[in-house]
Amino acid sequence: MNIENTKAQMRKGVLEYCILSILKDKDKYASEILGALKDAKMLVVEGTIYPLLTRLKNAGLLNYRWEESTSGPPRKYYALTETGQLFLNELNGTWDELRNAVNLVTNTKQAATK
Repeated sequence: MNIENTKAQMRKGVLEYCILSILKDKDKYASEILGALKDAKMLVVEGTIYPLLTRLKNAGLLNYRWEESTSGPPRKYYALTETGQLFLNELNGTWDELRNAVNLVTNTKQAATK
């Protein structure tokens, strides 16, 4: 079994949640979203993020607007919709439950092996 594949699958599992969280306070364009993910060590490539943004938009969780840029072509800024905010709120609760469950399991296993 390849540890890097397992790590990548774990990251992919939380990527939508992370993107929605990045957009919760401010509209951002794709490069800013990608930068925030990379800063957090999510190790995402551009080919992954654009289809995901489109899927989130098509699901009604995001919308976008074009904005002129002084340093190049217009930029597509993404924002959470009202539905996206409600979805994110639900995911926040689910994430807390999942994190607590994983912590219980991993702490129990660590204590049992000592």
